[in-house]
Amino acid sequence: MPVPSHPTRRSLLLGTAGTAALLAAGTGTRFGAGTPATLAPVSRAGSAADVAVLLTAAPTTVDLGGREVATWGFGDRIPGPEIRVAAGGTVAAHLRNDLPQDTTVHWHGVRIDQGMDGAPGISQAPVPAAGGFDYRFVAPDPGTYFYHSHVGTQLDRALYGPLVVEDPAEPLSYDAEWTVVLDDWIDGTGTDPDAVLADLNAGGRPAQPLRSTLLGGPAGHIAYPHYLINGRTAQAPTVFEEAPGRRVRLRLINAGADTAFRVALGGHRLTVTHTDGFPVVPVRVDTLLIGMGERYDVLVTLDDGVFPLVAAAEGKDARAFAVVRTSTGNAPPASVDVPELDRRVLDLADLTADPSVDPGDGAAREVGLVLNKTGARGRAWIAAAETPDEKLPRVPVAAGERVRLSFTNRTRMWHPVHLHGHTFQVRRPEGGGPRKDTVVVLPGETVAVDVFTDNPGEWMLHCHNLYHSEQGMMTTLGYGDDPPDPSMSDMAPEQR
Repeated sequence: MPVPSHPTRRSLLLGTAGTAALLAAGTGTRFGAGTPATLAPVSRAGSAADVAVLLTAAPTTVDLGGREVATWGFGDRIPGPEIRVAAGGTVAAHLRNDLPQDTTVHWHGVRIDQGMDGAPGISQAPVPAAGGFDYRFVAPDPGTYFYHSHVGTQLDRALYGPLVVEDPAEPLSYDAEWTVVLDDWIDGTGTDPDAVLADLNAGGRPAQPLRSTLLGGPAGHIAYPHYLINGRTAQAPTVFEEAPGRRVRLRLINAGADTAFRVALGGHRLTVTHTDGFPVVPVRVDTLLIGMGERYDVLVTLDDGVFPLVAAAEGKDARAFAVVRTSTGNAPPASVDVPELDRRVLDLADLTADPSVDPGDGAAREVGLVLNKTGARGRAWIAAAETPDEKLPRVPVAAGERVRLSFTNRTRMWHPVHLHGHTFQVRRPEGGGPRKDTVVVLPGETVAVDVFTDNPGEWMLHCHNLYHSEQGMMTTLGYGDDPPDPSMSDMAPEQR
């Protein structure tokens, strides 16, 4: 159901695409003249509007909309409970592990203290069955984020939920707010994610190629039986209700494991205002493609009627589906034609960081990285450009650097690359680019991002296709020339 928004504090007029002044006040940290090209340091102490939550990871049964499936989750609903906190506030989340195996919680996109990041074996020891762990961190930046397990294939179950960090000085004007979580679903349908991974490693999927022009080749490995919006299939869709003429903010989150979604609202255009939590110069489009781990915020003024909200599973000939209702009338069928899906699609080149979060051009130390994979059979890796056939275990950095990472995709498939604990500035050859933490790299493409090393620790850098990550497409970005000595680690989950 719709999440009502708090009253906004300023009223700004939404104009046409390219209205650069729309977000001139910005959200989050401001960069002034002469300010170093970095965000404010990650805070270690909280302020007002703190939130406490209990997350119990356990076997459960969920209703996808007329079909019940056995899975693992945070409760009996998909997604898990939404956590909302004001920027600068503290999230205190106690994880209780009632699963039959280890688990963690990763706070995706949040610039967080390393010990709270939830990367097993890097930032913490995984939490064993019957154990617990107290996560406590300040949410420094407003935006749309999410949390999920980071152990094995658990993300491809129901172990995820949205995290919304509200701006106490919200510059956008809107009447309501909906969180829209997209997912691909296979657990409890006669197989499970561990069996899927074993099948992939044996070269068993897919029987037919899943291809996409927008993604430059194969779209994914798995033709899932279900695609979900807020945990519901197209046969029993989520319904969002509002009055006509109201302006709504949609917070779009792709929590899927192997699927990019092309999102459109029938009869409407979308104004993109944020990506991965950070504001951009507004862009009006008909549809946008969102990779795994990415988030987009869009504004839309609702017409009078009943409309399809569609998330087409890109290249997979299927869709997730919801209904937006502003008046009485019959809901459209899930198969309804949505012309917006074939009209103007958002491109990475369309996005420019809002001036409030754009550090501008600057000299950077360059590190070339290669994304590599051996077909579908069980081996993927990130390498140094100089040695593309050798897995790179670590990218060493020093505090206070501006490091340009250039990702070159030498595989036949696209990869959404995610960095923990930081945001980065996408660098286009012509300049500009959005501020993100997850970026799509198409086959044969090189994408450069500038990382500001302002959060010391050891941080995962990996493909957010869950199965590529499990096959080894990951490395770490670590502060200092040498990795920490594991024997000196004080990582230990709290036993409760």
